[in-house]
Amino acid sequence: MASGGLQLLGFVMAFLGWVGIIISTAMPQWKMASYAGDNIVTAQALYEGLWMSCAMQSTGQIQCKVYDSLLKLESSLQATRALMVASILLGLVGVFVAVTGMKCMKCMEDDQVKKMRMAVFGGVIFIISGLAALVATSWYGNRVARAFYDPFTPVNTRFEFGSALFIGWAAASLAILGGSFLCCSCPRRETSYPPTRGYPKNASSTGKDYV
Repeated sequence: MASGGLQLLGFVMAFLGWVGIIISTAMPQWKMASYAGDNIVTAQALYEGLWMSCAMQSTGQIQCKVYDSLLKLESSLQATRALMVASILLGLVGVFVAVTGMKCMKCMEDDQVKKMRMAVFGGVIFIISGLAALVATSWYGNRVARAFYDPFTPVNTRFEFGSALFIGWAAASLAILGGSFLCCSCPRRETSYPPTRGYPKNASSTGKDYV
């Protein structure tokens, strides 16, 4: 029962992490314009994401523009896109594999060993998915930080971490932790020995033989 609860907890955490990775990928707030230092606060806030750039006016109206050409984007941005999409696809595969190996599901009930292996395999896929998202978000965040502290970067073009980065880091951590719980939910095999059979007791000899 304890392993079943750990398995369910791991799946829920990994699934929530996968959903968070999808949300982070779709959000345009991967980096936001910085107003620190001598920057003049304007009437709009600028955001940039993996797929579009947005500007929010003081009235609350948001205008977004999708990037025109894929080939004109920086190679690092294209790599970040690829890692996040790969993370989402791996997470989708992990959901189906892990569900198959869940103890509460009816499929593969006749072979519990294969069922447990499916759950562990799903956990491994979730861990890889979380690592891909963690690498992508950390790489993007490192680029933002380096550009912010670069003295040659114009003050009015400096950006800070956006909310999508923090969601991505949290989601990747959930996916990795949930996948680890799925891998650890498999109970250890115990060596089983065949039950010892008792020998029949000899009938008590009466000492008298009858012919």
